Amino acid sequence: MEEVVISEPKSGQRIDKFLKKEFFLNTEVTRGEIIRQIKEGSILVNNSKTKPSYSLKTGETISFNIQTPIIQLFPNFKIKIEVIFENEDFAIINKTAGLQVHPSNRNEKDTLVNGLIIKFPEIKLVGDNPQNRPGIVHRLDKDTSGLMIIAKKQKTFLNLKEQFKKRTIEKKYWAVVFGIPEKKQGSIDKEIARSTNYKKQVIAGKKTKTKIRKALTQYQILQNFSNYSLLEVTPKTGRMHQIRVHLFSIKHPIVGDKLYQLKRNSSNLFDKVSRQLLHAQEIKFELQGKKYQFNAPLPKDFKDFLNRLDEKEIKG
Repeated sequence: MEEVVISEPKSGQRIDKFLKKEFFLNTEVTRGEIIRQIKEGSILVNNSKTKPSYSLKTGETISFNIQTPIIQLFPNFKIKIEVIFENEDFAIINKTAGLQVHPSNRNEKDTLVNGLIIKFPEIKLVGDNPQNRPGIVHRLDKDTSGLMIIAKKQKTFLNLKEQFKKRTIEKKYWAVVFGIPEKKQGSIDKEIARSTNYKKQVIAGKKTKTKIRKALTQYQILQNFSNYSLLEVTPKTGRMHQIRVHLFSIKHPIVGDKLYQLKRNSSNLFDKVSRQLLHAQEIKFELQGKKYQFNAPLPKDFKDFLNRLDEKEIKG
């Protein structure tokens, strides 16, 4: 059991945020896991059970025993990597839907990274956390398909990371949503925060207790159907689940999204979709004075759904 005494400069902080920042910032221990252990009584303050929102006071002692997960990188030759482009600095790959990006306690071997370390062995020393996320500059949700940049050199990684931070890298997604937005193009400028159970994102409100982050998403309609729309979506910020929660907030959630979905959305077409129809279709950036633009073709399940919509429109 590890113990830490709170000094005056550290007082006033929430215990869950304090532990994440001071002890587990760049580890696989999530704040959600810390909150769970606080609620279970595995983390104590002065030998007493407390709440995740508890504000620490000078001289108090926190007792905890949180083990940082050790995840070994296993090469997996079964993971297929579709390379769109490659040079000595980076690679552009087209991630398939259903493929988790990096290993976790629940999935150590069947992730994108397990295949990347075979395809690009030089990335094993690249990144903020190369032991778990080698070469990974940005991520896509497990069930989102499309383009990702893989850094092959540390210098390239740091350059691209800074560009993402400054929002100079432009990404465009295609999404099939329920209904037809009133405007052919528009912006969704709504702040986002974690839900209290940390399982999803929510639109921030006056009573939001978790950290609030600015988020801006632009969209335009590419094609309308009777009850669906194909959108091109451009996130101007890079928040977790941003596109999904923003479209859900305007009552046009993405077809197949099980986390952000309106209860009334149900159809035979929807029942045949196994994941959210969101695809990272284009990415544009500049590196070492050269401009790059890449596009990824729509995956089969995405095209099949659009074809079923076309058939339905013709029959209708």
